Amino acid sequence: MLIKRLLPVLAVPVVLTLLAACGDDAAEPAGAAASSGAPLDRNVTLTLYNAQHDTVGKAWADAFTAKTGVKVQIRQGSDLEMANQLVAEGGGSPADVFLTENSPAMSLVENAGLFAPIDAATLAQVPADFAPSTGKWIGIAARSTVLAYNPTLITEADLPKSIMDLQDPKWKNRYGAAPKGADFQAIVSAMLELKGEAATSAWLAALKANGQAFTGNTAAMKAVNAGTAPTAVIYHYYWYGDQAKTKENSANVKLHFFGGGDPGAFVSVSGGGVLKSSKHPAEAQALVNYITSKEGQTALAAGTSFEYSVGKDVASNAALKPLAELGAPKVDAAKLNSKKVVDLMTTAGLI
Repeated sequence: MLIKRLLPVLAVPVVLTLLAACGDDAAEPAGAAASSGAPLDRNVTLTLYNAQHDTVGKAWADAFTAKTGVKVQIRQGSDLEMANQLVAEGGGSPADVFLTENSPAMSLVENAGLFAPIDAATLAQVPADFAPSTGKWIGIAARSTVLAYNPTLITEADLPKSIMDLQDPKWKNRYGAAPKGADFQAIVSAMLELKGEAATSAWLAALKANGQAFTGNTAAMKAVNAGTAPTAVIYHYYWYGDQAKTKENSANVKLHFFGGGDPGAFVSVSGGGVLKSSKHPAEAQALVNYITSKEGQTALAAGTSFEYSVGKDVASNAALKPLAELGAPKVDAAKLNSKKVVDLMTTAGLI
């Protein structure tokens, strides 16, 4: 089913330093086999529909090619743009693999029956909390919902205990978000699953009436930094990325982690899936296997995207608050409903 409109995703530039070494072309490099153990065809060129940050997707693809000899051609786009394209293309899609920033786009493709099951060996590389219960796709990275705030405008003691508290009229003109982005819609998808349609609709109506709408997470953080908005709902990595560079957009910003299983502590899972229509299923499965492997996930942690690694026994970037300390709610990624969220947000006048 197609959603009603395509919505833009604001991505920040990232650089990912990969740790993979090139193999000797004269001998089969380590890992040059599918997760099933079958040899890979070096003459294959995979088509990757990449809605992850472009540099992250390219770095993973380049490292995979260096390791296996299998080439990867990338088509870049946003989460829901590419998900809708895959649904429109159906079984005739040229795509072999799909990567996203947020999971609702993965659910859209999965619900259209377009994904092949992920190999069991690949699923075993990622904790169950970072994969849908269906096993039709897998988590490749994660990002935490946070409330960015300006401590000169609001004290820590006055911060909301729950993201749901922001619908109270006392928060009028004191918070904002980027409602047209896939990042925010993923957060609303979690709220819908955790709190139900009535509570989510009420919260969205309050955001329309009382909140500020920004063009993206970076714009929201800039407003908090400049003091034109005391608080804003964003993802964590925008702040960490700016802090690691000039701090020009975050010098006056701190992060509030809701915790306690609150919808405001939602951790959005970036996904990877293999298209059922892929003409190179073994190689496509191998690419997703590499991305979720210890090598691929360690490379993510070593880079500057500041997304969380989700591979088993792979620590995320040391600058980040540990995943285990976030108090994120338990949400089955397969149940996040992008279509319903778009309907609710359209009704609320947010998009």
